[in-house]
Amino acid sequence: MNFLAHFHLAWPEEGLLAGALEGDYYKGPIGTDLSPEMQAGVRLHRAIDGFTDAHPRLLALRRQLPTELRRYAGILCDLSFDHFLCQHWARFSDTEAEDFNAAVYATLQSRRLELSAGAQNMLARLVDHDILRLYQDWDTVAASAERIGQRFRRGNPFIGIERQLTPARSQLESAFLDFYPELAAFSRQQRAVL
Repeated sequence: MNFLAHFHLAWPEEGLLAGALEGDYYKGPIGTDLSPEMQAGVRLHRAIDGFTDAHPRLLALRRQLPTELRRYAGILCDLSFDHFLCQHWARFSDTEAEDFNAAVYATLQSRRLELSAGAQNMLARLVDHDILRLYQDWDTVAASAERIGQRFRRGNPFIGIERQLTPARSQLESAFLDFYPELAAFSRQQRAVL
């Protein structure tokens, strides 16, 4: 899952929201350098990622994608699922998307000093570019993938990815709609035991 989904699944608890962002940057065993709430947020983030990566619906989706996309299917699914969460927001939230995004940004900024340098930098980009809102547009999926691909050592496999990804859009959307309710239920269960 990407940022919007992680924040949605952690909502509205502040520590879980901060941990949802930190989860992309905190490596190794979870230590006492994080507050108990942030520890819970990182654990939730990791549980969500593990559930997603092992889910039969997503494993099947990866096999259905064009061969050249399969190696990077996890990244592409995460990005496209944030788009589909935006598109189907009213199914999964009673809070208006704009209000949700503003509240997430405010919460994360209020806890900014608890975040690592990497998470603080990402928070600045999220807020400066209003990235959560940008995922309403399908073009953001390909643009985000291309930016991620710039970090790869052996060249950017996502240059021009939209030509390959757009034909798979309906498959990705169908998988999201099948999968996300299960992920939301799993997240609620995990939150109960954190």
